Amino acid sequence: MRVLHLSWEYPPLVYGGLGRHVHALAEAQAAAGHDVVVVTQHPGTAGVALDERVGGVRVLRAPHDPPVIEMTDFLAWVVSLEHALVRPALALGRTWVPEVVHAHDWVVAHAAATLRHAFGVPVVATMHATEAGRHQGWLPSDLSRSIHTTEWWLTFEARRVITCSSSMRDEVTRLFELPPEKVDVVRNGVDLARWRTTHRATAAAREEYAGAGPLVVFSGRLEYEKGVATLIDAMPTLRRRFPDIRLVVVGKGGMADELRQRAVVKRLGKSVRFTGFLAEPELAAVYAAADVAVVPSTYEPFGLVALEAAALGTPLVVARTGGLAEFVQDRETGLLFAPFDHAALADAVTEVLSDQVLARRIASAAKRRLTRDHTWSAVAVDTVATYRRAVDEERALVASQAARPELRMVVRDGNLLRDAP
Repeated sequence: MRVLHLSWEYPPLVYGGLGRHVHALAEAQAAAGHDVVVVTQHPGTAGVALDERVGGVRVLRAPHDPPVIEMTDFLAWVVSLEHALVRPALALGRTWVPEVVHAHDWVVAHAAATLRHAFGVPVVATMHATEAGRHQGWLPSDLSRSIHTTEWWLTFEARRVITCSSSMRDEVTRLFELPPEKVDVVRNGVDLARWRTTHRATAAAREEYAGAGPLVVFSGRLEYEKGVATLIDAMPTLRRRFPDIRLVVVGKGGMADELRQRAVVKRLGKSVRFTGFLAEPELAAVYAAADVAVVPSTYEPFGLVALEAAALGTPLVVARTGGLAEFVQDRETGLLFAPFDHAALADAVTEVLSDQVLARRIASAAKRRLTRDHTWSAVAVDTVATYRRAVDEERALVASQAARPELRMVVRDGNLLRDAP
């Protein structure tokens, strides 16, 4: 198939799991023989091509238009970005027309709708998260309400909708009043060949971050819904039980300064280290060096970071929420705890650190499940199956509209005289 992905992030510009998802999916589809184009934003740095083929995928990167709009004015920034994305996509249509447009989240909703009408092809939308979900069911600001209405509109414009977990399917059908049969669950994948490292890199990461004690790792965006505050709140208890314990927090985000201050207030000192963003090879080494990976999210549609840590053989302790609780079965592929419960988090980490037999067993089981259920080649097959359903449904709709008899009516002096096909 000819597939056009719209994504506001794509390597080398990656904010979080969405960019890694689109990257892996696009390359897996190209490897399967599909003709794949990604239209995304240009990072604004020298040396990054506007148009190139990488990993079998053609990547078109659109520079931002003037005037310069900061992301602090987010809606205006999004509108500007979408205008920029539409132009290379429409220009592409002079020589190459997609069979389907795949929109990744609300940030590209208007671009997707424009291309849907310009090309006459269906849109498939993956809802990687929802604004209401991020805020525990609330829409606390004008910005949140604007995002929510755009999400609703995108799911309306889309011929089919994809979610990465069953819990996320339930969420979007409820929030956006979708018929359940319009939504397909396609779970996230992980590239086991990519998420590996060397003994030397692991040893170096261990020396850099662990010291003499056990090493706990978190990776993700430093935002409220990722639950990092709960993990930091658990650290005083963990340090009493394991005096040399170290926590590495990998990532960046709007709560970075607040979380650092929280660690200072709790007098955690060198027990917590914030690294900022780490490239995949560095992150893989940290995962492999860690004794346990913690995903303490209060809201998590799936939890790609859990798959990445499991690929490196790191035992998982995760919050019982969303897609995390679908991948991690308690005491089988990891340990679960209630979101926001720092005491339960501390107990779960303590159990993994104190029982090496348990740690090895759950880590091995999680990795086996990855190999069975979460390869990107399988994700690509399932996603293309959704595309084909969308194309068939679009054609059926167009055919039914063409076959419908034209209604004509005659009105005289304000009275309907005739209404006939």
